[in-house]
Amino acid sequence: MQIGLVGLGKMGGNMRERIRNAGHTVIGYDRNPELSDVSSLAELVEKLEAPRVVWVMVPAGTITQTVVDELKDLLQPGDTVVDGGNSRWTDDEKHAAELGIKRIGFVDAGVSGGVWGLKNGYALMVGGDKEHVDRLQPIFEALKPEGPYGYVHAGRVGAGHFAKMVHNGIEYAMMQAYAEGWELLEKVDSVDNVREVFRSWQEGTVIRSWLLDLAVNALDEDEHLGELRGFAEDSGEGRWTVEAAIDNAVPLPAITASLFARFASRQEDSPQMKMIAALRNQFGGHAVESAQKD
Repeated sequence: MQIGLVGLGKMGGNMRERIRNAGHTVIGYDRNPELSDVSSLAELVEKLEAPRVVWVMVPAGTITQTVVDELKDLLQPGDTVVDGGNSRWTDDEKHAAELGIKRIGFVDAGVSGGVWGLKNGYALMVGGDKEHVDRLQPIFEALKPEGPYGYVHAGRVGAGHFAKMVHNGIEYAMMQAYAEGWELLEKVDSVDNVREVFRSWQEGTVIRSWLLDLAVNALDEDEHLGELRGFAEDSGEGRWTVEAAIDNAVPLPAITASLFARFASRQEDSPQMKMIAALRNQFGGHAVESAQKD
């Protein structure tokens, strides 16, 4: 299958490689000419055979809207646009309507896997009409992990990004729980090998997980996380999850508290946020801030 891919950063670049490794043709465009296969979106569309598929992998919000607007004028009826970024689900409904006027299909794909996706595969949560989703199955199969899991057609347009938003909200709460436990273990005098306590949990316990594995990786690199400042950003999806919970009268105390804890990290050097920052760096390559030295 042939596909255009817009945005070749940490996620998009690895996705291009994984799709190519599965035997498909990928024509990639990025504003960085060193990464790009073509010089413009127009050239990308020109090189694709109809009916075209263009997967957009750029930051949510204004940048995604700009790309969708340009593609709307370049593509033809029967083509399909996939938004694989972390867009808000309400934006998906808007984009689908705008593209639908020209009979261009739209699919939203929540993508999880971070910098490890090239090796391990990407979990995909997809929203859209069945005809458009079915057409993309070869690409979904190339990106997903091997085996029966890691892909779902979650529902209509917006469902994929809504599912990914909730996924990230749960991720917030899980990271916060590990971070709080780590800080308490570090605080008491009786425990003098916190890193190995975390390592011991990797097998045979009910709290074992990939996040726990990544926490151990981070502690192996910096045993007491002394090199990190206790500061963690929020991507936006945590906020959207809490907002959706309010709109639907669904109680989310753990996820809400984990979001607020990140706000607290911006007011002081929080030990818990050292772990959150370390975990975000481990699974997503997110930037960390170094601890200030006196």
